[in-house]
Amino acid sequence: MFSDRVLSIELSGIRKIFDMAQGNVINLGLGEPDFQPPPEAMEAIHEAVKEGYNKYGPSKGFPELREAIAQKFSEYGNFSANNVLVTTGATEGMLTTMLALLNPGEEVLYPNPGFVTYRPHILIAGGRPVDYPLMQENEFMPTQEELQKRITPRTKAIIVNYPNNPTGGVIDASHIKMIIDLAEDNDLIIISDEVYFHLTYDSPPQTFLGKYDKVIFVNSFSKEFAMTGWRLGYLIAPSEFIEQIGKMHYYTVACPQSPIEYAAMVALQKSRYYTDMMCERFRARRKLIYELLKKIDGVNPNMPKGAFYMFPRIELNADPRDIVMETVKRGVLCTPGEAFGSAGKRHIRFSYAASEENIKKGMEIFAEVIEKFR
Repeated sequence: MFSDRVLSIELSGIRKIFDMAQGNVINLGLGEPDFQPPPEAMEAIHEAVKEGYNKYGPSKGFPELREAIAQKFSEYGNFSANNVLVTTGATEGMLTTMLALLNPGEEVLYPNPGFVTYRPHILIAGGRPVDYPLMQENEFMPTQEELQKRITPRTKAIIVNYPNNPTGGVIDASHIKMIIDLAEDNDLIIISDEVYFHLTYDSPPQTFLGKYDKVIFVNSFSKEFAMTGWRLGYLIAPSEFIEQIGKMHYYTVACPQSPIEYAAMVALQKSRYYTDMMCERFRARRKLIYELLKKIDGVNPNMPKGAFYMFPRIELNADPRDIVMETVKRGVLCTPGEAFGSAGKRHIRFSYAASEENIKKGMEIFAEVIEKFR
C-alpha cells in the first residue's frame, strides 16, 4: 500500500519528544529559542498583511530579500540575489537540495551523531546515506582518516553542520581546510548546514561559505531571530545550483510565505541587536548547565562552543534511553543521543534554550534520576 520510500524512514526521536511536551513540564528537549521574535518583526507581519503581502510571491523569494541576504554575507564572497534561494525553512532547503543533486544510489556522507533529517532526506532522494563519526574526544569534529575511508567513486556530497546539533561543537579553520581538500580531490559538493551560524561563544563563526566553489550554504531565520514557527530559510550557492534546486523548490512549495519574507527583511534591517541579546543569555545558561552537570557523578559533559545544546556522555552501566524516559516521567524533557545516530548512544541531549530557573530545576531532577541508576 505504501511506498518503499516512506517505509524506509521513521518518525524522529526529537518529534516524539516534542509530542510529549504537553502540560506542566520543564522543556530541555527542543531545539528552539525560548524567546519570541523581535518586536519589530512581529509588527512587520501585521503591516505586511495590511499592505497586501497576501498573494503568491516569486518562487525563489522576493528579489530585495535575496539581495539583502547576499549583502549580509558579502565579506565571505561576491554574492548577489542570483546566489540566493529563499526556502520554507532550512529543512525544505536541505530536502530540495538532495532531490536536485542525487541520482539513485549516489552516496552522501553525513555526521553521526547529526541532525535527524539528513539520513531520511538522502533516502527520499534515492541516495545512499553513509555516516561518519563525531566523537567527544575530538571535540565532535571528524578526522581525515574517517572521512577518507568512506569516500567511494559513488560519493556525491558531504554534509557538515557547525555549530553542531546535537553536540554544540564548533569547527576550526584546519578542519575546514581538511574537508575542502578532500572535496576538491574527490570532486564532492559540500552541503554546509550553518543554521546556528550566529550562536558561537568563544570565537567568531567559522564557515565554509566562499572557501570552495561547490559549497551549498544552508541557513535560516529560525535560530537567529527566534522565528522557528515562521518557517523561513535560505540557501547561498553558485547560481547554477540555485537554478536547479529552485526547480525542486517550486514543485515542492511554489514559493515562500510573503508576509514572513516581509518580516524577515525588517529583521535583517533592524534586529541584529536581538540575536546578540539571545547569544549573551545562552552564554550564561551554558555556563550554568555545564557546572550543574559536572557535579553529577557518572555524567561527563562537554563544553559546547556554539548552538544551545549540551551533549554529555553517560558513564554508567545503564542505558541512556532508560535514563531519559525516567527523567521525562518526572517532568523534564530531554532527548536520547541515539536519536541522532548510533554514535550518540552513550549521550543525552539537553537544550539550554530555557530559563535559568528551569535549568536548575531540571538538573536537580536529572541528578536524582542518575542517582537511581548509579
